[in-house]
Amino acid sequence: MRHRLRSMMLAAVLSVAMLTVSGCGFTLSPQDLYSLPKLPPEYTELDEQIDQLLASGAENAPPASGNNTQPVQMWDLDGDGQEEAIVFLRDPSDEKPLKIYIFTPEDESYKQTALIEGSGTGFYSINYSDLDRDGYTELLVGWRVNTDLQALSVYSLRSGAPEELMSTYYVRYAVMDLDQDQMQELVVLRSDDENNGLADHYDWQDSGLVSRTSIRISVTMAELNQQGRVTQGALRDGEPALFITGVDDETSTSITDILALRNSELTNLALSDATGVSGEIASFQGLYPTDIDGDGTTEVPRTIALQLGGAEESADRRTDWYDYDAAGSAQRVMSTYHDTDDGWYLRLPEEWEDQITVSRSTAPDEAVVTFSILQPDGQPPKEFLKIYTFTGSSRELKVGYGNRFSLSRQTSTIYAAELLEANSAWAYGVTEDQVRDAFSLITSTDWGADN
Repeated sequence: MRHRLRSMMLAAVLSVAMLTVSGCGFTLSPQDLYSLPKLPPEYTELDEQIDQLLASGAENAPPASGNNTQPVQMWDLDGDGQEEAIVFLRDPSDEKPLKIYIFTPEDESYKQTALIEGSGTGFYSINYSDLDRDGYTELLVGWRVNTDLQALSVYSLRSGAPEELMSTYYVRYAVMDLDQDQMQELVVLRSDDENNGLADHYDWQDSGLVSRTSIRISVTMAELNQQGRVTQGALRDGEPALFITGVDDETSTSITDILALRNSELTNLALSDATGVSGEIASFQGLYPTDIDGDGTTEVPRTIALQLGGAEESADRRTDWYDYDAAGSAQRVMSTYHDTDDGWYLRLPEEWEDQITVSRSTAPDEAVVTFSILQPDGQPPKEFLKIYTFTGSSRELKVGYGNRFSLSRQTSTIYAAELLEANSAWAYGVTEDQVRDAFSLITSTDWGADN
């Protein structure tokens, strides 16, 4: 809050200064410029109350992870249109050192109305969500118990005083409406005593969160912690599903579980009857489940070598994307070439399957991915398409060289392509417009966020 309030004051000073020098008819003395505008009384008193807590021995303890990492956060917790102030502090001398103070606006001031206390080394995360759609926002607090352990607690403020709805140890969790009843359920991912991965499903009953189902999953919490992701998505028929991807760094493989509700029971749709674990195991190339074709359904990537017998370099791979229906049946909907190093991907025509190979080369301020047609009898492949990534001061000149055409212009990067001689003679050759339509940049929204 103090950072926010002081930023407001600085912005006001700068605004006045700009009016002064822009010839808008204002004449101010140097003393006027250094007179900070007065904050509304309620903010001043709130700042003073926080200062008193800090002076008593507490210290700022903002959450370490997630989207909400400020020491003081503003949120309308009771749905009255006015924001409460949520303050995260740590008092090392207290038996329960971690404290969340909640201040409510009242009579042009702020009054402390609630206090949540806990033990541990710090706050890991905080999320706000009206889980049961009653107009009151629940607080999902992640506590850092120690360097290896986290605990999740969910609090309701509907009665005025904090009420703990549930608490458990966890590694990741997701909040989503799995049963489509307009209320948000909770799926908590954790390890059991034997370090197996578990998914616990919490649902609403009598105004409280109760544990409904707990199932084993294929992903271990170590794999989830490394480069893993939890993605909220949808099946082919639009039914909500949770895609849990773990990554084994040693083998560079990923495994994905797909969780959905069946008769109110949490079920893993990707589970193989033969192995008892998920069948979605693939070489990991930095890709995760996403809606790759924009149809509202989440697809799972399977990256494979383009040439039979395995690719000698990581560039010589394609990715097939599969969606799932409610019965757990998968179908391929698209194939792409993903250049994660340079930040783009190309949708591949079906006719190119088993017909091409890909290589990547680099030089100062540029990278080139070359698509080639495989030839019979061991003959060398014929290059038919190049896609360039240009950076540096000469990028505009490089785009204009030869028959290159622009695909995308970014602040410091230009993507371009070139159709080579073999393309026109090939039955499955493409046009410039087809290349442009098939080309996309990889964005941060391609991968779902998790907690």
